[in-house]
Amino acid sequence: MIIGMGSDLCNIDRIQNSLDRFGERFELRVFTEIERRKAARRPFTRAGTFAKRFAAKEAFSKAVGTGFKRGVFMKDIGVVNAPSGAPTLALTGGAALRLAEMTPDGHKAHVHLTLTDDHPWAQAFVVIEARPVIPESPVIPESLS
Repeated sequence: MIIGMGSDLCNIDRIQNSLDRFGERFELRVFTEIERRKAARRPFTRAGTFAKRFAAKEAFSKAVGTGFKRGVFMKDIGVVNAPSGAPTLALTGGAALRLAEMTPDGHKAHVHLTLTDDHPWAQAFVVIEARPVIPESPVIPESLS
């Protein structure tokens, strides 16, 4: 079942202006180390890389219904890649706590994330799905069966 959904549209030039004006202070306040390393590997699209991640953080904060309140901070929301290469979110601190609070008992939250950009825009969509946890069947040793 879907328990949250959010989207955000971010202007890449606005992120570039923040990078120009505040530099590393802006990066350290908003982005995780993994996000900063990824952007550093993309010097020609650095602002776009950051803008997509900024949009993902905003979209997640909308999906959990708090915005950046109740202990949910931008640095607690990190864009990472699943083994398949698909983007997803790594959550810590207040963001992880808020997700746990809204996930129904007997379910596990699964975050779906999609990112795109076409200068001057970057966009992110987040869908949070609660999947039932299926208990494992007990293993009965052959000697008892």
